[in-house]
Amino acid sequence: MTTTTFYTHPTAIVDEGAQIGAGTKIWHFCHVMSEASIGGGCSLGQNVFIANKVRLGKNVKIQNNVSLYEGVICEDDVFIGPSAVFTNVINPRSGVERKHAYRPTYLERGVSVGANATIVCGVRLGAYAFVGAGSVVTKDVAPYALVVGNPARPRGWMSAQGCKLIFAENGLATCPESGVVYRLLEGAVQPLSGGV
Repeated sequence: MTTTTFYTHPTAIVDEGAQIGAGTKIWHFCHVMSEASIGGGCSLGQNVFIANKVRLGKNVKIQNNVSLYEGVICEDDVFIGPSAVFTNVINPRSGVERKHAYRPTYLERGVSVGANATIVCGVRLGAYAFVGAGSVVTKDVAPYALVVGNPARPRGWMSAQGCKLIFAENGLATCPESGVVYRLLEGAVQPLSGGV
């Protein structure tokens, strides 16, 4: 474990060798394995498990009862809601070892995953994508996309602030919280000047 200033609850276990950034808080009954890397300013809620080779950027918030297994990578500012589920093998069997078959799951900057959502391994969630509570993600999600359901399907677009974007006929929408203007063009959303 590297020596930086972070908080670990007395019931949490942080294995020797884990890299933990300054300002991170690791709460009740968490377990961080030795080859994990967690950036600064993160928060791991109660009963969170972080496996070897998991990488978390800065300011990642993981709510209670979430396990991140080998192959999960989160960029900065990712939010993972309570009891969200991640996998790392597409066809697990108790009697068949498939550690060689782990599929990576990548969450780009600003992604939000709702409570009780399931993220099937091998997908990439684009920047600021928003996964609705209880959804089952089986395919890549475009940046700024809102997806819901089982399987998760696109249901709109979200701003970097987490507000639903309503696009006018000219393909433009303004985030009501930040005032940033977004453009929808050929099925992709981009913030215009001043955006993230």
